Amino acid sequence: MPIDNVARPSRTAGATAILLLNLGTPTAPTPAAVRRYLAEFLSDPRVIDYPRWLWLPILHGVILRVRPRRSARAYAKIWTPQGSPLLVYTRALAKALGEAYARDGIEVAYAMRYGEPATASVVAELCARGVRRLLVLPLYPQYSATSTATALDEVFAALRAERAVPEIRTIGDYHAAPAYIEALAVSVEEYRRAHGTAQHLLLSFHGIPERYARNGDPYPAQCKETARLLGARLGLGESAMSFAFQSRVGREPWIQPYTDERLVELAANGVRNVQVLCPGFAVDCLETLEEIAMQNAERFLAAGGERFDYIPALNAGAAHVRMLRTVADAQLRGWSPA
Repeated sequence: MPIDNVARPSRTAGATAILLLNLGTPTAPTPAAVRRYLAEFLSDPRVIDYPRWLWLPILHGVILRVRPRRSARAYAKIWTPQGSPLLVYTRALAKALGEAYARDGIEVAYAMRYGEPATASVVAELCARGVRRLLVLPLYPQYSATSTATALDEVFAALRAERAVPEIRTIGDYHAAPAYIEALAVSVEEYRRAHGTAQHLLLSFHGIPERYARNGDPYPAQCKETARLLGARLGLGESAMSFAFQSRVGREPWIQPYTDERLVELAANGVRNVQVLCPGFAVDCLETLEEIAMQNAERFLAAGGERFDYIPALNAGAAHVRMLRTVADAQLRGWSPA
């Protein structure tokens, strides 16, 4: 059966398609669904690179017995009537980008690295529909082996099952793309026009272990460059804007500074109102809506802050669609039309 997550053009489907890739999400905010999702996610050697003989007994013997129930409670706080925010916004973004490309005869589909719709099934469906040129666009502005690379791994693994493999182009990152920086800047400016300006803007990126960066992952450097470019575009100095890294787990050091500690530090230094933007997340999800807008808001207020604002991700807004089209168009050039 045709899958429902391909934004089809108004005319006959062409031979070119764009595949948006995102991380994934449980199918429901329940311990059982979260356990299935985490088992797939945390089994990925790109995400946790410990030897399998060491890691898998810990994962299945300890973590998957404890963490799903706690995570399910967190997901329940942000779940919508339509489902997980990450899935809802990713679907809407693919639909909007597909409509933007409709006159060009280019299809837009989306898939998840973990969970549904699975990358393998979406790639198979696109190939069955006769796609001969496939542009793969992971929705990670900053490249990391833990996100971009594993998403691309899954695409190429899926293509091993195809006799007629389409031409492939991939987008590794867009952390410094002018259109991306401009979209972020406009989102901050529009938010501040509507809600007022804070003393400090904190950019919070997802973290990775320090060891991964030492082994060559360019992610921290790309996050810093995004922050530098955005600060310059907004005209904000070090006293008015900083960046940090969130979502660390386990005992080994992750890249610093840590978001939760930075917020406490800001409050201790007299910052009474702060706004937080998460530039590394294309759409809102558990890490932005629960970890930042709930957990870290409480931490800042408890430390003496008086107002905490979370600036939403670009989600499926028109600015995001225009930005992704600009990024995609640069890679689509040179491919003849269908």
